[in-house]
Amino acid sequence: MTHDAQTQAIYQRARFGQAVPRGQNPAVLVVDFSCGFTDPACALGSDLTPEVEATRRLLDVARGRGFLAVFTTIGFEPGLTDGALWVRKAPALAELQLGGRWVEIDPRLGRREDEPVVLKKGASAFFGTNLASILIAQRIDTVILCGATTSGCVRATAIDLLQYGFPTLVPRECVGDRAAGPHEANLFDIHQKYADVVSLAEAIAYLESVPARAATAAG
Repeated sequence: MTHDAQTQAIYQRARFGQAVPRGQNPAVLVVDFSCGFTDPACALGSDLTPEVEATRRLLDVARGRGFLAVFTTIGFEPGLTDGALWVRKAPALAELQLGGRWVEIDPRLGRREDEPVVLKKGASAFFGTNLASILIAQRIDTVILCGATTSGCVRATAIDLLQYGFPTLVPRECVGDRAAGPHEANLFDIHQKYADVVSLAEAIAYLESVPARAATAAG
């Protein structure tokens, strides 16, 4: 038995990898596709052009059907005290200074003014943020998770989405990492334990299968 086959057998015996339910009011959550992660000129960055373009395709479908899109970015004060231990563990995070270009959402995603940006200072999009309040207030029942990095903030967010009770789809074309090994290993594990890893085509088909929503102004 090959290593991959052995791994599959172990996970199947544990009865992992069951499908999550899919609701009628989805949202797209784009984690940390900020310039600091999508531009190789930043120490944290890598060329995620295919992933950004795939996410833009997904976003445009969601927008056309009136579904919520939420973005996250990481940003720290100049003194970095708000970075706590994370900046000491991963010093390149210090480049993500509030007000700087690396914190800005990649413009290729075409973020709209009514699409919230959640500022975070940890790996999970939920840690120390109001993301759960946003999703609950909008009665979101399914999340399509995109962004970077697969092994870091995407994984941490996928775990918390499960723990907060949000069924989650992860289109594999819409998440990226700076190295292939961690990317593939974490996609495998996310699919087994926390979310459904699907194709971009399947995610778009799901969005097109649920009733479109009329845009509503925030109250």
